[in-house]
Amino acid sequence: MTELRLSKRIDPLDKSVCAEAERLRKEARGTPPGVERDRLIRRARQAEAACRMTRWLASQELQPPA
Repeated sequence: MTELRLSKRIDPLDKSVCAEAERLRKEARGTPPGVERDRLIRRARQAEAACRMTRWLASQELQPPA
């Protein structure tokens, strides 16, 4: 019988997603206007939405998203 091994995350998911969103925002600020900057901003928005959702799901008192 095979044994299931679960690895423990070093950083909580919400912190890593939020940090990625901030990193993408900073990178977008330093990029000249254009397709690449738009792509970075879009990815930052998606990461920020994921950050809000993971925090909401992990909260003790689930409230509808604002």
